[in-house]
Amino acid sequence: MEFIDYYKVLGISKNATEGDIKKAYRKLARKHHPDLNPDNEEAEKNFKKINEANEVLSNKEKRKKYDQYGKDWQHADEFEKQKQQQRQHSRQNPGGAGGFNGGQSNEDFSDFFESMFGGQQGNFNSSRQNARFRGQDYNASLTLNLTDTLTTEKQTLTVNNKKIRITIPAGIEDEQTIKIAGYGGPGVNNGPAGNLFIKFMVQNNTEFTREGANLYKTIEVPLTKAILGGDITIDTLTGKVKLKVKPETQNGTKVKLSGKGLPKYKKENQFGDLYITYQVKIPTNLTKEQKELFEALAATNL
Repeated sequence: MEFIDYYKVLGISKNATEGDIKKAYRKLARKHHPDLNPDNEEAEKNFKKINEANEVLSNKEKRKKYDQYGKDWQHADEFEKQKQQQRQHSRQNPGGAGGFNGGQSNEDFSDFFESMFGGQQGNFNSSRQNARFRGQDYNASLTLNLTDTLTTEKQTLTVNNKKIRITIPAGIEDEQTIKIAGYGGPGVNNGPAGNLFIKFMVQNNTEFTREGANLYKTIEVPLTKAILGGDITIDTLTGKVKLKVKPETQNGTKVKLSGKGLPKYKKENQFGDLYITYQVKIPTNLTKEQKELFEALAATNL
């Protein structure tokens, strides 16, 4: 297996923090995303490497194994198991050959795995050499607009030259990940395939602020309507709605429109709410007559 320096792929140092990894991944994923680079094989290859690097380095356990074992990190658990068994065997048979000593260098790890998985004759019996292992998990990202999450949609993705038809549930959130079982890397020695994890990057293309399934928006209300009351029409994600503003409405008043938010993830026919905050608009560029009216009001100590 060719060694890929995941730190170099993301352009970060080995001391990079979780925040550094996330920032570097987002920047590179957008730059090399296939949707932004159609028919560009090089960009697609880079995009796969970026996702692979992020999958490993953003996971503490995987990163630790990668830092210690390099290209053989996926088999680290089996290595430790075999290492422990060999040490136990050496203690029980002090005059025997083989085994691992405490001073073994990292360079020896690859030789161990070559003998274990490469079909060569090693110090282990055939059952250990032919052990079955699950394949590597793959990671991919998919960018959606917020308005794309209003209904359940189906899309076809191409991963490692395989076309995968997936269902994207309504209400999916930014950075939410779903698992597609069996669409990762091939297993070792006829082991099961790994899984595909798809992270969704949901871009807000609306005037609303999102918190889960709820939406928020601030609406300007004319001063006269805030004082006297009246009707206003606002936009929601599903169309226009008429609201009745109560007389003497104060600045910052909040109203809730039940069920006018986003669909709740995997909860059929359940929706969040839309919260509207009124911001009373103070008029400017008043005419002489309008100023006189306000002066008359001021004289009444309002």
